[in-house]
Amino acid sequence: MSEAAGPADAVSETPVISSRDVTVRYGRRAVLAGLSFEIRRGSVYALLGRNGSGKSSLVRCLLGEQKPQAGAARLFGRDAWRERKDLMRRVGVVPEEPDAPPEMTARELVAFCRGLYPSWDEADAFARLRRFGVPETTEFGRLSKGQKGAVMLTLALAHTPELLVLDDPTLGLDIVAKNAVFAEVIGDLADRGTTVFVTTHDLAAVEGIADRVAILKDGRLVVDDALETLKERWARPLEEIFTAVAAGEEVHP
Repeated sequence: MSEAAGPADAVSETPVISSRDVTVRYGRRAVLAGLSFEIRRGSVYALLGRNGSGKSSLVRCLLGEQKPQAGAARLFGRDAWRERKDLMRRVGVVPEEPDAPPEMTARELVAFCRGLYPSWDEADAFARLRRFGVPETTEFGRLSKGQKGAVMLTLALAHTPELLVLDDPTLGLDIVAKNAVFAEVIGDLADRGTTVFVTTHDLAAVEGIADRVAILKDGRLVVDDALETLKERWARPLEEIFTAVAAGEEVHP
């Protein structure tokens, strides 16, 4: 006779992210049309799509920043829109465009965020800034884009989030900065088992870390599969698969 599942088992089985029939419209145009998917704890889920495909709208819904016209987005089994304040303590976010008060230095930003999270690890934050080579006393507005992204990733990881959301974090970065970002994420995954949701145009880099890949087209997920299964089925690298799907090639069953 099998033992009944306990509370810890139930928590581990609850999807970290779930989207149920999420629909977003701007005027008459539906950028997301009944989107449903789940992300399990400890996985790395990569969402791909062309510009204007609805990726940013989906990220805003998942983070409780935007209420969908229909359906629901849930974090850790709870409504992202209604319970955003509590839920975001468990989430780290790196936005597509680094955003922080331009007059604050990296050191000041680390100190400011210390009061927002009970699990804040200041030593970890400063060690990460040193690895990225970010000057701690330079104003945020004067940093390069790569340095700004490094600051955002540092702030996103310093409170040991259960979920890390990366919204195209390497867009506009050079190859050295891109490699540094993904190397840091890989290291954090190995150390902590963080769940990651990433949207990106850097298909070669994400191919090295993703467990599962989804492709968003015309407001719908036309692909949602394990990366290795996807590559075996198509017998192509991820970049060629994405190009083929975006061009309208029929999705393999």
